[in-house]
Amino acid sequence: MSREIVNIQAGNQVGEAFWRMLLAEHGLDDAGVSSSFEAQDSAHAGVYFTQVDSSGPTKYVDLESGVCNRLRSGPLGQLFRPDTYFTSDSGAGNNWAKGWAELIDGILDIVRRQSEATEALQGFQIIHSLGGGTGAGLGSLLLSKLREEYPDRMLSTFSILPAPNVSETVVEPYNSLLSVHQLVDNCDLTICIDNEALYDIAVRTLKIKSPAYKDLNELIAKVMCGVSTSLRFPGQLNGDLRKLGMNLVPFPRLHFLMPSFAPFYDPKARTFQRLSVPELTSSIFLVASDPRFGRYLTAACIFRGKVSSHENSVMQLQRKNSNLFVEWIPDNVSVSLCSVPPVGQPQAAVALANSTCIQELFKRNLDQFALMFKRRAFLHWYTGEGMDVMEFSEAESNTQDLIWLTMYPQYQEATVEEEEAEAESEQ
Repeated sequence: MSREIVNIQAGNQVGEAFWRMLLAEHGLDDAGVSSSFEAQDSAHAGVYFTQVDSSGPTKYVDLESGVCNRLRSGPLGQLFRPDTYFTSDSGAGNNWAKGWAELIDGILDIVRRQSEATEALQGFQIIHSLGGGTGAGLGSLLLSKLREEYPDRMLSTFSILPAPNVSETVVEPYNSLLSVHQLVDNCDLTICIDNEALYDIAVRTLKIKSPAYKDLNELIAKVMCGVSTSLRFPGQLNGDLRKLGMNLVPFPRLHFLMPSFAPFYDPKARTFQRLSVPELTSSIFLVASDPRFGRYLTAACIFRGKVSSHENSVMQLQRKNSNLFVEWIPDNVSVSLCSVPPVGQPQAAVALANSTCIQELFKRNLDQFALMFKRRAFLHWYTGEGMDVMEFSEAESNTQDLIWLTMYPQYQEATVEEEEAEAESEQ
């Protein structure tokens, strides 16, 4: 019996690239049809697809009808069930506070119908951008409603954080910080994808002079397919969302994870690439973030393709860089192997890391937020939709508490000796 994930896309176009890669990995065409869709393949694909006569349905939500209309008329139009599209006549206008009350009930009805049709629902996965109005505002409201209606199911998000290099609107810091405020309390796993890091990879590694959103979406899709490997193929460690959360989230509020993927390289230099397991291991750990600003609490590594001796390389990296891993969580890096490689690559490595250095990402957004909020710039757009200024203050203080006051600094500097001293004093 497959354990299904209900996938919801709110306010961006990343999902199209993600579904194309999923189809390719499971041997399906754009309509979700394959002559080899037999028992074994069905067990693999059943997490995201439902076997029917001709298609594999999923959930697709977007407020701007142009995106959904393009999907309906495009190559993937036959993949999604017609009754799982939901659109609005007007867009969000990049406003987090846009009135969603008249829309949320219709969306929840679609989610409810699809959830009731599953055999063993493990949770929900939301793909959204924190900089825009729909992905940030509607995505946050949808998370809180799902938490109320399905309290015993896992809520996971792929959250794309804005960056100055890839910015469409000046109010992105407002939208992103208000969303982080909701993610802290209403989500079980938040996989953070930084637009600035994607931009740097596209320019420096892939040698794309002016990356477009299509280029960045391709990178995100690779990461998303890699992260979901253990959920889609049987016999893997962290075989469902709850096991993934159990191994990666030591404290409820510290559920913000950094994904990483290797190898990324210039297509022209492909024939000159030498891939080894130690190189893949080093890339997914040391390139994902700047280790000077934090320490790894937990991590999960997935090696895909024909690789061997992967356990030793991870252990060697931990010994060599022991100062980058907290010492009070033993065996905090889990490793799994999948023989199915990514599309177009012989082997790859993926990691999900829970590191305290992610606070730098929140700090960047908080600094941009504070510069505008201090002058109350653009607030009238939000208060005009019914928001209270106190909600901005609460979001700011909650994020400050997360990155400066108690959460990440407390566990980054903790040592085994301190834990033993605390235990003795309690006794």
